[in-house]
Amino acid sequence: PGAPMGMAPMAHVVWGKVMKYNPKNPKWINRDRFVLSNGHACALLYAMLHLTGFNYSLDDLKRFRTLHSKTPGHPESGPGELHEGIEATTGPLGQGLSNAVGLAIAQAHLAATFNKP
Repeated sequence: PGAPMGMAPMAHVVWGKVMKYNPKNPKWINRDRFVLSNGHACALLYAMLHLTGFNYSLDDLKRFRTLHSKTPGHPESGPGELHEGIEATTGPLGQGLSNAVGLAIAQAHLAATFNKP
């Protein structure tokens, strides 16, 4: 519980005042992405998804790290995965940085292509 509790003030500011997202349209192309590289703190991600209106109930949070739950110990994303709001599966520590850089490059390319006045 140390990392999620210690990171909560940062998450409150980032999710509440900085990020653009739409829980009713989680695949909105122009959304900001939150990439959490430290899987041991993923309870924070699930809590923020719940608090900001994504489809995560309090019961889902209570089933954290249980087999076949919507809130596994390390967030998962990919074909067939139904974990909305999870942008990437980061795997080993440090891989999240690479994912975040790749997502930022892709977003910059999309913006340069489609954000026309």
